[in-house]
Amino acid sequence: MLESKIRTQEEIIAYLTDLKSWMAEEEQKPAEEMAAFFTKRLSTYEDVHLGNWGELYAHIADFFDDGLETLLDIGCGTGLELEAVYRRFPDVHVTGIDLSGAMLAKAREKFRDRDFQAIEADYFAAPFPAGAFDAALSFETLHHFSYEKKGKIYEKLFCTLKNGGYYIECDYVACCQEEEDLCRERCRRVRARSGLPEDVFIHIDTPLTMEHQLELMKNAGFRDVKVLHQNGGTVLFRAEKHI
Repeated sequence: MLESKIRTQEEIIAYLTDLKSWMAEEEQKPAEEMAAFFTKRLSTYEDVHLGNWGELYAHIADFFDDGLETLLDIGCGTGLELEAVYRRFPDVHVTGIDLSGAMLAKAREKFRDRDFQAIEADYFAAPFPAGAFDAALSFETLHHFSYEKKGKIYEKLFCTLKNGGYYIECDYVACCQEEEDLCRERCRRVRARSGLPEDVFIHIDTPLTMEHQLELMKNAGFRDVKVLHQNGGTVLFRAEKHI
């Protein structure tokens, strides 16, 4: 089982110092549209993500209940998290949604012998069938979106789950309100310079604090919302649907 590691106050102070320095260096770089960002980095995507979260990718299926039959994976990319899911649940039907057609093509090839449906779409706009899935999953995708946008996707995820279903999220979470504010303001500045409208997704991290994450899931209707694992800024949540 994974061991949690929570930052000390001294580590948080050092992290914020490094973050501010990095932001200053990156300040003048142009915004990149989300799908184009990931498509451009397709050849290195898996190595980078496995380097950062390899242990979590390997163990993510441990946090699902026995008997999983249907799963919705939003922002699935090339399906790194699904490799462990299919090892534990070889017959599960997975619906994966992602903006990048190039990444989904790789996922389709990887899971060509599995029950995998790939949908190239914006998961905020794509319709989710009501009460259709045993579980939903997101892995390192929602930290690119605002408090308001996250609230909307949690409401959609809640509606698409069966009663008794659950949602698992592994993502980058702000260490404190200061980091959340810094990232949100950086996104605002970069978008303003780019001239890109609000409805165009850009690849800028805007993580929320753990408190705001939990608040939004509860506001969407989830119950038994809890933190299963934490390693620095990476947090694993589980939220259940009971009505």
